[in-house]
Amino acid sequence: MLFILPTSAYAEDTLRCGSKIVRTGMTMEEVKQYCGDPSSTSIEEQDVRAGPRVVGKTEIHTWRYDRASGQRTAVLVFDQQKLMSISYESK
Repeated sequence: MLFILPTSAYAEDTLRCGSKIVRTGMTMEEVKQYCGDPSSTSIEEQDVRAGPRVVGKTEIHTWRYDRASGQRTAVLVFDQQKLMSISYESK
């Protein structure tokens, strides 16, 4: 059986900043060292749940990096200072 993954499956896991590769699991400080300051940022407070109970709050940081002409904007989402996801959106 042959499985074919879309080419974007790999791209969604990484971001190239110059000669450096950013991957999920990196800290906010590591990403900033590799990519510099983001083009824009936002912070959203979300509930932390244990089953149906709210047991605390966490801040979700979203960073956007505008990239070179013709490349989609990179959207990085952090929870507790850790990079959880990388996605790309149209400009």
